[in-house]
Amino acid sequence: MTRKDKIISFVWQHVLLFIALYIMTLGISLCVKSMLGASVISVLPYAFHDAGTDGLTPALTIGQYTFIMNALLVVGQVGVLRRQFDPVQLFQLLVGFVFGMLIDLNMHIISWLQPTAFFEKAISQFAGCTILAIGVALEVRCGSVTMPGEGFPVAISKVTGIEFPKIKIAVDISLVLLGIIFCYIFFGKWQWHIIGVGTLFAMYYVGWAVRITSHHLKWFDRLLRYRPGFRRYIYGLARYIYRK
Repeated sequence: MTRKDKIISFVWQHVLLFIALYIMTLGISLCVKSMLGASVISVLPYAFHDAGTDGLTPALTIGQYTFIMNALLVVGQVGVLRRQFDPVQLFQLLVGFVFGMLIDLNMHIISWLQPTAFFEKAISQFAGCTILAIGVALEVRCGSVTMPGEGFPVAISKVTGIEFPKIKIAVDISLVLLGIIFCYIFFGKWQWHIIGVGTLFAMYYVGWAVRITSHHLKWFDRLLRYRPGFRRYIYGLARYIYRK
C-alpha cells in the first residue's frame, strides 16, 4: 500500500469512526432524556452536571464532564501500564473530546424531547440503548484506538491477567456505585433520573444488543475497505455498498 493509500485509508477509517461516535452519543442522549436512568458511561457526568446547576460543582455540560472522566480514565491507563502504555493510545484524549462534544450536540438537537408518561420514557430508553449498541458495534469495527471506557479495563486485564469481560463489568459497576455515592454527597438522596431502572436495563441490554448487531455488519466491513476517490466518490461508494 502506497503512502497516499495509507493516508486515505486512515482518514476514511476515522470518518466512519466519527459517524459511529455520533450514533453512540445520540443513544446516550436519548437515555438521559428518558429520565429513567442514564447509561453507565454517563452516570457520573450526569450527576456532576446536575450538581453544577445547583452551584455545587463547576457548571459544565454532560459532554464536558464526560471528557474529563474519559481523560481521567486515560491517566488511569498510564498509571496501570506505566512503561507498557503505548503513546498512540493518547489519541483516546482526542476521541474522548469529540465524544463529549457530540453528546452536547445531540442533547441540543433532541432538547425538544420531553417524555412524561412512563411508556414514553420507556420508549426513549429502549431506543437510546438500541442506538447506543449499534454505535458501539460500529465503533469497535472501525479498529481505531479503544475508547477510554474500554481502554481502562483492557489495561487492568493486561496487568492482572483477569479476563476483560469480568474487569469491564467490575469497572461499570464501580462507575455506577460512584454515581450513587456522589448523588448522596451532592443531593443527600438517590437521584432516580440519573441512576434508575433504565441504568440497570442498559447494563445488560446494550452488551447483548452489541453482540447481536456485530453479526450483521458485513456491509460495514465492505465500507471500511472502500477507498474513496474524488470524481467518482458518491457514485462509486453507492455501488460498493450495494453490490452483491
